[in-house]
Amino acid sequence: MEDCLATGVARTRCPSMTNGGKTTLTNSLLKSLPNCCVIHQDDFFKPQDQIAVGEDGFKQWDVLESLDMEAMLSTVQAWMSSPRKFARAHGVNVQLDASDTHILILEGFLLYSYKPLVDLYSRRYFLTVPYEECKWRRSTRRYMVPDPPGLFDGHVWPMYQKYKREMEANGVEVVYLDGMKSREELFHQVLEDIQNSLLNHS
Repeated sequence: MEDCLATGVARTRCPSMTNGGKTTLTNSLLKSLPNCCVIHQDDFFKPQDQIAVGEDGFKQWDVLESLDMEAMLSTVQAWMSSPRKFARAHGVNVQLDASDTHILILEGFLLYSYKPLVDLYSRRYFLTVPYEECKWRRSTRRYMVPDPPGLFDGHVWPMYQKYKREMEANGVEVVYLDGMKSREELFHQVLEDIQNSLLNHS
């Protein structure tokens, strides 16, 4: 029998997690956990011409409608139906001596806003960074298409606050992670938590 664990590592596409270590954390966990796969929510953005312009005058990249969540759910379900086959198809070296444990990390910015996915997670993590730090980190990012003036304050930060409030109002239980901690501290905190969860799950 296969022992499966689905874990969410969320951040806001907005600043709060920009350069906050979310991808580094995910990649470190991927290297350290047995039979571990990752699905990135960013891989499910709709084409640019399907992204609406909102009342704030900005392209609405930071809303659930900008993502093909049905396709993401199908990908998660493919892993759930056969984690070993999914891992091999995605280049993961399956360790047969790992007690047949399989782990899926979902990494993204609106992971807890799509109800069909919320109940599938065994563990949920949410990285937070204060406003000023978020804004500074966002300003250091270099995008193919630069952020238009006012995007952070006019769209990105308000969307982050909106979805965080909705997550909390919906009672989604998460482990909050302090994005101001070092990457090593965050990695060890989450790794230990997942390992303990696996021990309790077995």
